[in-house]
Amino acid sequence: MIPGGVPTPAIQLRDLRFAWNGRDTIDIPQMSIGRGERLFLQGPSGSGKSTLLGLIGGVLTPSAGEVVMLDQRLSALSGARRDRFRADHIGFIFQQFNLLPFLDVIENVLLPCRFSRRRAERARVEAGSEKSQARMLLEALGLDAEALAKPVRELSVGQQQRVAAARALIGSPEILIADEPTSALDEDARASFLGLLIAQCNRERGTLVFVSHDSGLATFFERKLLLREVNRVVTTAVN
Repeated sequence: MIPGGVPTPAIQLRDLRFAWNGRDTIDIPQMSIGRGERLFLQGPSGSGKSTLLGLIGGVLTPSAGEVVMLDQRLSALSGARRDRFRADHIGFIFQQFNLLPFLDVIENVLLPCRFSRRRAERARVEAGSEKSQARMLLEALGLDAEALAKPVRELSVGQQQRVAAARALIGSPEILIADEPTSALDEDARASFLGLLIAQCNRERGTLVFVSHDSGLATFFERKLLLREVNRVVTTAVN
């Protein structure tokens, strides 16, 4: 915490701009997300939500301005160091989950530990081994032993979603970014998944940035932010 009881920022955006095909799609003078905060970021399809997540995660390079994450200016890092920083500190849940069909459930969850020694070490400290933490996370997210024995391509959408969440959470990254991960689920499944995800984030004391166009999900979060409130560009050109 900083003086006054305000959470220390996990993510800060300063004069951040990004252009696509010669046109600005992101223009954010200032935005801050506190450590341990659960933020619901809402915007319609095509408003730049995924572009913003790419900038925050260091996948995209801004046209101007900077992203400061965990007190590290991403622009000060080389491409390779930025990739390593992202692997060490950020867990992603993608809209399409991006599971690898040729790996089993446990191996899919363990992927971040293959790219980050830091997260592998954390998993061992917290659970004794990477595989033990993978199983613990999957169980906490509602996957039983029968589901774990199946190839990922045979899992239901809801089960695949839970595998993707466990993969993002393993090794306790400080920041979790979720990009429309519930879009393929019905209302009951969305509520169940969000409850499990937020409970797990609370246990890990991480920062959650959850992006969606569905305003009905905002009730699960302590803070709601409309993208148009911070982004001075109105666009439907990209997502």
